[in-house]
Amino acid sequence: MIALATALVALWYALRAAARWSPRAGSVVTQLSPHTRRLHAWVLSAPATFTYIAVFSASTVIARDAPSHLISMLTVRQGTSPTRLAADPTVLLTSALWVANGGAASGLYAAVFATVVAWAERRYGTPRIVLIGAAGHVLGSLLTAVILQRAIASGYLSDRLARTADVGVSYVLVAGVAAAVILVHGWRRTAGATALAAALLIPLAVNRTIWDLGHVLAALCGLAAAMVSLAIAPTRASSWREPPRGDLDARPLSGTQTP
Repeated sequence: MIALATALVALWYALRAAARWSPRAGSVVTQLSPHTRRLHAWVLSAPATFTYIAVFSASTVIARDAPSHLISMLTVRQGTSPTRLAADPTVLLTSALWVANGGAASGLYAAVFATVVAWAERRYGTPRIVLIGAAGHVLGSLLTAVILQRAIASGYLSDRLARTADVGVSYVLVAGVAAAVILVHGWRRTAGATALAAALLIPLAVNRTIWDLGHVLAALCGLAAAMVSLAIAPTRASSWREPPRGDLDARPLSGTQTP
């Protein structure tokens, strides 16, 4: 998906360059410009979300191209296992920059961030969505580490898990999705809550791993942070406006006619 997005962006700018001397390319640019303006406005309306997508997409490219043993070492050192948290609490920040399992499902994560979480950022505002995501990741990671440590101490789980890498953007994702669900009403809230609950509880029931429990905890922490923020201040208006016609994509190019 990252390669596809890069290719589409490169193709668009190549088309715009060709439009300066090709009437046919200029006509295509004129037809597509309203859609690119809306896409541009959507990205600018959620800067934190799309910056985060860019960061974990870059780390995914690194993870796929770098030697596997190097990535394994990095993710173990930057994971939020009990051992690493005790040695270096800053891993709570760095662990959120990687997609788990070598970037698996990064395209799905990017799609949900770009739609659901971006919409939530527009409604909450950038500072609050950052706090909601941080609550899901930081508090969810800490709670998971505490439960894991207790399970190891009681002999329920192997002590090898105390050093297992636990990285990924999924805790931030589920926190943002939970925050988005409580903003909608009626059947949309029911459908959203059902989909989120299924995505969290089915893996927990089937796999019964501490990491699946961590996703549930992260969602609950994000939900709690969102509810507190709503108690302090209401959301923003749901409407948004496209850029004016004077935007770069809307300027008439050579070989085109102004609509």
